[in-house]
Amino acid sequence: MNYVYLLEASDGTLYTGWTNNLDKRYRMHCLKKGGKYTRAKKRLKLVYVEMFVDKKDAMRREWYIKQLSRQQKLDLIGVNRSDR
Repeated sequence: MNYVYLLEASDGTLYTGWTNNLDKRYRMHCLKKGGKYTRAKKRLKLVYVEMFVDKKDAMRREWYIKQLSRQQKLDLIGVNRSDR
């Protein structure tokens, strides 16, 4: 299985990625051994996940989500503007 995920850092920023092993990838991010961007972030929280059978579909979806505005990403994960 392949996954597209969004992480939220304690400063409210969002990170989008894909993986074929969500638990391991999330652990790596939390240990500051994941993506370069997340290494400098404190307290990462997994806030959104989509599953895909095909790796290419997951990669396409990751690219698509990365093109979204911050507000569109918040809408995707179901966060109201008043919550922030």
